[in-house]
Amino acid sequence: MESVDQENIYKESLQLHEKHRGKLEIHSKVPLENRRDLSRAYTPGVAEVCRAIQKDRNLAYRYTLKGNSVAIVTDGSAVLGLGNIGGYAAIPVMEGKAILFKKFANIDAFPICFDGYHTDFVDEVRNISPVFGGINLEDIAAPKCFEVEEALQDIGIPVMHDDQHGTAITVLAALINACRVTKKSFEDLDIVICGAGAAGYAIVRLLGCIGYSPHVCQRVRDIVVVDTKGIIHRQREGLYTNKYKFILADETNHSGKTGTLADAVEGADVLIGVSAPNLFTREMIRSMNDDPIVFAMANPVPEMMPNVAKEAGAAIVGTGRSDFPNQINNALSFPGVFRGALDAFATKISDEMKVAAAHAIADYVPKPHREHIVPPLLDREVSKNVAEAVKEAAIASGCAREF
Repeated sequence: MESVDQENIYKESLQLHEKHRGKLEIHSKVPLENRRDLSRAYTPGVAEVCRAIQKDRNLAYRYTLKGNSVAIVTDGSAVLGLGNIGGYAAIPVMEGKAILFKKFANIDAFPICFDGYHTDFVDEVRNISPVFGGINLEDIAAPKCFEVEEALQDIGIPVMHDDQHGTAITVLAALINACRVTKKSFEDLDIVICGAGAAGYAIVRLLGCIGYSPHVCQRVRDIVVVDTKGIIHRQREGLYTNKYKFILADETNHSGKTGTLADAVEGADVLIGVSAPNLFTREMIRSMNDDPIVFAMANPVPEMMPNVAKEAGAAIVGTGRSDFPNQINNALSFPGVFRGALDAFATKISDEMKVAAAHAIADYVPKPHREHIVPPLLDREVSKNVAEAVKEAAIASGCAREF
């Protein structure tokens, strides 16, 4: 049953979007008041700018919007909690993402919404890349999101599927501070991830590359991933038909656990949910190690409500919602990650850049406690810190462009 407040928000949102005809518009940076203004901004003056870029295409970063622009690309196949709603219905969400880019990182981002996935999707994204300094893939269902991102890594600009890596970066940041609060050793953690889609897969891969960090922080001891069929393990049937679940089976569950989510959770230190509502039970939390850490991130209804998790013994609880403490939201990461990547004129977003972003988010909270392990979502200084760390990591990892 939706609360009255939610009903009001839905109504107000419709009115807001109708009043403004969406949330974005374009402003000119230069005056167009007289003939000379027109000659410099357009013809004939613009011809000289074109000739310069023709000789050296990197000059597009100096003379055009490219160096501060990101395309938000979706096929509308996995939008928020709405599912496969298509490109038209995805526009309001992508507009919302664009204004977050502008608010938190002063990046000009534009919705590019394809009405469904088709065989030319990757080529079409590739063909729009000259205009942009980065591509933010958004709300594309797994496993297509993995395939698209992999196929676009050679286009010379950062391409990141935010539902994967933005979420993973913020989860890592929250986990770093949760360990600081509970005094758990990061490298001794046994972690269970409920959900093997885009976010779950990326969280596994990022936790697996934590050794890239310049900080004293190594890989976790073990990760067990659970999907709708149970624990993913090497002997499970059907893994060979899904490349990405095969990778998960190969890189996780070193203890060889089998069975259900309840079997996976027993004796674990951390339970991360990126799946569906109400999947966690009190018995699961009680079966975990002392001071368990629970991130229940399904939206809008988490895998377990925070009060229930705490009653069951959870030491720290995080969700994806703004009305509870410890909101673990990818908006803490993606504006700063792309800002840092653009400032470095980066060719891609490396694992080192992601780990640096996570530490920048975690370190922004000087004295974390059980109700405060990540910064507030609306604090604009977070993105600045993340951007600086990402830029430095881009240079250090050889991903920065020099010209």
